[in-house]
Amino acid sequence: MASGNKSIFRTKSIEAMLSESGKGLKKVLGAFELTMLGIGAIIGTGIFVLTGVAAADYAGPALVLSFVFSGIACSFAALCYAELAAMIPVAGSAYTFGYVGLGEIWAWIIGWDLILEYMVAVAAVAVGWSGYIVTLLKAGGITVPAALCNPPGQNGGIVNLPSIIILGIIMLFLIKGVSESTKLNNILVLIKLAVVILFIVVGVGHVNPANWHPFFPYGVNGVFTGASIIFFAYVGFDAVATAAEEVKNPQRDLPIGIIASLLVCTVLYIIVSAILTGMVPYQQYHNNAAPVAYALQQVGINWGSALVSVGAVCGISSVLLVMTFGSTRILFSLSRDGLLPTVFSEVHPKFGTPVKSTVLVGVITMALSGFLQIGRLAEMTNIGTLAAFCVVSASVIVLRKKRPDVKRPFSCPGVPITPAIAIVFCLYLIYKLPHFTQGVFVVWVSIGFVIYFIYGKSHSIMNFEEQK
Repeated sequence: MASGNKSIFRTKSIEAMLSESGKGLKKVLGAFELTMLGIGAIIGTGIFVLTGVAAADYAGPALVLSFVFSGIACSFAALCYAELAAMIPVAGSAYTFGYVGLGEIWAWIIGWDLILEYMVAVAAVAVGWSGYIVTLLKAGGITVPAALCNPPGQNGGIVNLPSIIILGIIMLFLIKGVSESTKLNNILVLIKLAVVILFIVVGVGHVNPANWHPFFPYGVNGVFTGASIIFFAYVGFDAVATAAEEVKNPQRDLPIGIIASLLVCTVLYIIVSAILTGMVPYQQYHNNAAPVAYALQQVGINWGSALVSVGAVCGISSVLLVMTFGSTRILFSLSRDGLLPTVFSEVHPKFGTPVKSTVLVGVITMALSGFLQIGRLAEMTNIGTLAAFCVVSASVIVLRKKRPDVKRPFSCPGVPITPAIAIVFCLYLIYKLPHFTQGVFVVWVSIGFVIYFIYGKSHSIMNFEEQK
């Protein structure tokens, strides 16, 4: 069952993983729902918020190339995810793949890392959702008091109530069941895709090529720094892999969901960033939290600006739904393996969902978004995802060597070159991130090591497997 009796690098066999898979979780998802989950997680804050910041402060019109670079880096990683997700259709995503390929300590660290990444992302995105909804309500004549839509210490705030309310609603949807949650997600994704396409159709006629000069205001280096910042825009396609145990035909549908959602989003990102920087000089997006709506306003299309705001609310809501879902499934997997208390892997007999995991994630994200100024912590999601991509890519190489006998319904092309390229791309983007982000990552990982050696190593179900 395991490699090394008490080794921190002991691995779990694929057969053991598959034998645990699907106990209690309902299988309700197909390729369409998975693709929509991926788009739901990817298109949101990245396109409606971060495009402006990255253009103004990091890349200028060359932001288009930043998206191309990030998209390529993600594509190599996505091919690795597709192989492992089809081969090991078990909840937990990078955590599960790391456990089978690299060993328990790597799996724990990446699982611990992903929990932080998802929860901080959810909290940060909820604050963005709150900003959009407060603006929309104001346009409709309803003013939310500053004390109730800002955290303590910001503009006289006491609590960011809208962000707490939306996360409470999402928690209830996820408790009720995955089927209901994906139906809501499908509707939200269709609305935001319609809004993005509307922006492309309306905006392309207002592009002034003069705004693309100079194309490299921050130099070529700005393209790569921009890529490391807007990588946040791609965080989420790994959430498709966290749903593995709830998929009806995982061997066929998981690779389709992962690759299709990434391709659709990359194409849309490249087109939108080109139009955005062509409509309005990139400098004007500095500190602008709603660049798409702002660009339409500047060219006199106010009705389009209002529609984009509605689309942004829907888009960001679906990000919250999918990212919260992802964090609950990773917590569920860590708990089921004994690395965290097993109470969080209990599945509700009626709803078929891990209710206690969902409530814990809901409460923590509500507290973070309601009472903290997230600020630079949002950048933590980038380094967490990049580290996860490295672990997944390395696991593909290791498992091709160690377990060539296992059936691979989808094979990543060009192994070991493809996963090696993914690792190099991701390590380079980690290197380009701010030092603050790298520092927080080191602190969080250090806390993870302490928890593993105090609790996880002795409670791991691998200890009991080894006694058999």
